[in-house]
Amino acid sequence: MMDRLREGVNSIAVKIILGLIILSFVFAGVGSYIVGGGNDVAAKVGNVEISRGQFEQAYQNERNRMQAQLGDYFSNMLADPSYVASFRKSVLDRMVNDALLEQHARTLGMRVSDGQVRELILAMPQFQVDGQFSQDVYQSALRRAGYSPESFAESLRRDLVRNQLLTAMQASDFTLPSEVSAQSQLILQTREVKTINLALADFAAKVELSEEEIQQYYEQNPERYTRPEQAKVSYIELSADSIKSNIQVSDEQAQQYYQEHLDKYSSDEQRKVSHILVQGDDEAKAQAILDELNAGADFATLAEEKSEDIGSAEEGGSLGWIERGVMDPAFEEAAFALAKVGDVTGLVKSDFGYHIIKLDELKDSQAKPYQEVAESIKQDLRDQQAADEFYELQSELERVAFEFPDSLDDAAQAINAKIVTTDFISQMDAPELLKTPAVMQAILSPEVREDGLNSEVIEVAPEHVMVVRVDDTRDETVLPLEEVREQVIAQLSRVKGEQQAIELATKVVSELKAGNTDVLADNGLAFGEVETIDRSSPLAKVVFAMPKPAEGSVGYAQSKSFNGDVVVVELDAVSDVFSTQYNEQIANQLMQMNAQQTLSGVISILRKTTDIEYFAVTQ
Repeated sequence: MMDRLREGVNSIAVKIILGLIILSFVFAGVGSYIVGGGNDVAAKVGNVEISRGQFEQAYQNERNRMQAQLGDYFSNMLADPSYVASFRKSVLDRMVNDALLEQHARTLGMRVSDGQVRELILAMPQFQVDGQFSQDVYQSALRRAGYSPESFAESLRRDLVRNQLLTAMQASDFTLPSEVSAQSQLILQTREVKTINLALADFAAKVELSEEEIQQYYEQNPERYTRPEQAKVSYIELSADSIKSNIQVSDEQAQQYYQEHLDKYSSDEQRKVSHILVQGDDEAKAQAILDELNAGADFATLAEEKSEDIGSAEEGGSLGWIERGVMDPAFEEAAFALAKVGDVTGLVKSDFGYHIIKLDELKDSQAKPYQEVAESIKQDLRDQQAADEFYELQSELERVAFEFPDSLDDAAQAINAKIVTTDFISQMDAPELLKTPAVMQAILSPEVREDGLNSEVIEVAPEHVMVVRVDDTRDETVLPLEEVREQVIAQLSRVKGEQQAIELATKVVSELKAGNTDVLADNGLAFGEVETIDRSSPLAKVVFAMPKPAEGSVGYAQSKSFNGDVVVVELDAVSDVFSTQYNEQIANQLMQMNAQQTLSGVISILRKTTDIEYFAVTQ
């Protein structure tokens, strides 16, 4: 059908069909967005929408962070669809909580000015070169992260507003000395124990299984041996980075660019200024100081005596060297309007009060030598040429992939790309590139998965796109016992081994509590040396719940080690150690815990009093 539509795209009949389709979208599709929220919305918090793109980016960032921390352990957890759904929901919950806190902070009148945001950006170390803010580094970093200057500034503003609220909450918490003392005694307690470790591996190795038991366990646990739905996927990539490697920029081209953009490689004009500040709206006081200056008084002396800017007053009012875009706009306009060294302004009103500004020195703009910036210019030209070529090839890729939807051959040839084909993969074990939410969504779409068509051009990162198609599929199926026999035996042996270890531990603890110590020799067991454990031990949950043994006696219990082995524990003594060494650290921890409880309470109330709507994004 798609081929026939393409061949007759200019016919009257097709135009009528397309017109009807468009009208159906106008009256049905658009209406559904207005009434029920669009597919691009992940959640709505009051009147604020969290877009699906924002959510998917946050989810991917958190997933990458967890993967880097936990490695294969996290990968195994992602194999469980229920865990993935829970993990995605937790990320969205966090974004909803942030939105609630931002809204609450604004209702409390908390604001962040443009100046504060600008100062934070200028001070961020990742945007600095040799201790100075670099506009080039700033712009490049934003492009890589997919931000515009406006969206990045707005993101920072939201973080700063939210942090104002969190800081206020933390500052309002305190701890009493008695609380710190009690917590210190609790934390520093230790237990003296002896243990017998019943290793599961040893028990599992001795388990003997019948064919009937193996078959029964396999049939009772089909989810353990189910191969998920899989597909063979082919794809082609196009990125500006891959294009750059083939671009050469000559010295002549770089020299020409340098001459045409000389201002870009010149330092800003700088001025060394001093000022006298009168805070607030006391214009009369400021005018009196200005009158003294006009009458011949020394500027530095008056600044030391009468300026209310404590930091600069001690230096005779000197603020050092400044450049445009750093100071308050009113202050900056007046300072850069001074023509000659020694000139003094009249009264200048800013958000801080009234200023009187004096020009101490001038430093004109200076161009950097070509040799210092040659490599940077060549890199910029390579980047620009690569970007231009990338967008041209992207347009060609979009056209060819659409016009020849049954194969990637023509599209690959059009952009000189290599077709990459995977083996059968599932959502969990796909290459990282294919796990990108937009790519996986395309792979699972009916047009690509069922109809066998090329996907649309998918953006996976700034100036990085790809087209995918599904070559073959395999349905979800329970693998035959012959293929997973070793896995079944290993898992069943561990289950039975654990049962035997628990039964033995239960018997030993029961006999020891009854006073029968012969149970140890009868089973070839013996306690190890005395160990002192604190609350960080894997055994702590059980051991610290045991009652303190009476003088001359011991207690018994069973627990588990970190790796799952069953452990028989003998509690010999409880040690109460009191020390004020860690009191300050403990007090800080208690304050953080209290602040977290306060924060949780505030969020709980906000959730109850704010309309929150989640959309289907946890799958």
